[in-house]
Amino acid sequence: QVQLVESGGGLVQVGGSLRLSCAASGRTFGSYFMAWFRQAPGKERELVAAMHWSGAYRTYTDSVKGRFAISRDNAKNTVYLQMNSLKPEDTAVYLCAASQRGLGASSYDYWGQGTQVTVSS
Repeated sequence: QVQLVESGGGLVQVGGSLRLSCAASGRTFGSYFMAWFRQAPGKERELVAAMHWSGAYRTYTDSVKGRFAISRDNAKNTVYLQMNSLKPEDTAVYLCAASQRGLGASSYDYWGQGTQVTVSS
């Protein structure tokens, strides 16, 4: 059973930084695609960043390019989302997801519970 547990969310001022963590367990993730999504009130869920566990592929939504970075630590079985230069529009619940099928937004079968990120101005 795949389990994904997010942490690291919180309240931060505009221009600040946060690092989200997603602890993954239950499988060997070497062949998985891992992603961070976000969902703001009244908006659709959005794919923010994704990567293959090997690090071979990475993708970002345009609005976070140059500010966010997805990475993973093999020893800790953890995926990270480093978020810099945060803006009020980054406020959302951030969810970790895993897939064996691909990077695309519709490919993810396993989800964490989410962690709230609030950027205050």
